[in-house]
Amino acid sequence: MAESSEPPERDHERPERDEHERPEHRDRKERTERAQQAGRREPPEKAERGEQAARDERGEQAAKDERGERAAREQRGERAERRERARPNDIWARPRGGRRPKLTREAIVDKAVEIADAEGLEAVSIRRVASELGVRAMSLYTHIEAKEDLLDLMYDVVAVEVLVEDGLPDDWREAMIAITRKERAAGLRHPWMFELAGRSPRIGPNGLRHAEQSMAAAARLTDDPEEMLAIVTTVDHYMLGFVLREQRLREMGATGLGEARQSALEQTYIAKLLESGEFPHLRSVLDTGIYNQEDFDLGLKWLLDGIEHDHRGKWPSTSSPT
Repeated sequence: MAESSEPPERDHERPERDEHERPEHRDRKERTERAQQAGRREPPEKAERGEQAARDERGEQAAKDERGERAAREQRGERAERRERARPNDIWARPRGGRRPKLTREAIVDKAVEIADAEGLEAVSIRRVASELGVRAMSLYTHIEAKEDLLDLMYDVVAVEVLVEDGLPDDWREAMIAITRKERAAGLRHPWMFELAGRSPRIGPNGLRHAEQSMAAAARLTDDPEEMLAIVTTVDHYMLGFVLREQRLREMGATGLGEARQSALEQTYIAKLLESGEFPHLRSVLDTGIYNQEDFDLGLKWLLDGIEHDHRGKWPSTSSPT
């Protein structure tokens, strides 16, 4: 019989192959692999300590952020408090900011005055002024903190126009007439001026100079502070009432005023009342058409005559408006 060509199986290899085929050996191997995998995982206590450390770190960072935010809020609050304490009258004392040569406080205020003259006070805003100057609105806040500051500065700028240059005349009437005429002219150039005055703006340096000149004019007639104030107030009221009516008439124009008069006279009940004879003096004025003729200086003369008459014998004066 021919011999087999395969080499005889070694005795030491047979038991190893047999072991792998046995179930108990497979169970032992699986237990070994599970033990190795368990050794690679961290114990639960160590993992919990790591998570706690991470939570502590996040808590410390949150506390640090909160302290930073609180410090920032306190700093902003202190700045706001300082601004509020300085707010009453410090706009003229604040440093002038701005890095751009073309953007100055004067340019901002002049542009705001230009807008108000053309379109009225309601058209003035930080955004509108910035747009007209070709800059962002935030750029203006380097110079002006709020719209109220801008309005105060506008009022003080036009107050320059009511100052009498080269000193007041020695005569109290001439001094008062010079001031009042300038007030009237400024009011007609800037119709919004008296509207803003009604809001009680904070007085600036030019406003103070105007008040001083007015009191100085009255002081040429009396040295009593109460009488000085009463004289200035009375003359101001006359000027203000006259100019407000004058502004209204200018807005209507001669044509509009004449049409309004004609429309009133054409109303049946008005015509009947005028024809009844109950209003003879009013009808004579309406018939002549002179009801819209105004004379500022004549009214001012009568007012000053009355004031001087009340103080006759102190500083007599014979001058009158011309």
